[in-house]
Amino acid sequence: MSLGLQIFVYALGILVVVAVGIALIKSKRPVRGLLSSGIQGICALAAVNVAGAFTTVSLGFNLLSGLCCLVLGIPGVITLLVLKVIFQIG
Repeated sequence: MSLGLQIFVYALGILVVVAVGIALIKSKRPVRGLLSSGIQGICALAAVNVAGAFTTVSLGFNLLSGLCCLVLGIPGVITLLVLKVIFQIG
C-alpha cells in the first residue's frame, strides 16, 4: 500500500472515531451506548468467524480489528469485511 493511501486510511479512521465519540458524548447515556455498541460489535465479529466455517469468509481477531469492532460496533465489522474484499487480503 502506498504511503499516500495509508495516510488517507489512517486519517479517515481517526475521523470516524472522533465522529462516534462526539455522537456518544451528545447522547443521554454515553457509557451505556459505548458498552452496548462494543458488545454488539464483538458478537458480530464472533458470528462472522463462526459462519466462516461455512462461507470461507472470516476476519482475524487482533488488536486493530478488536478495537474497530469495540468502538464502531456492527458497522465496524461491516467495514472490516468491505476492506478485506477491496484490498483482497487473506
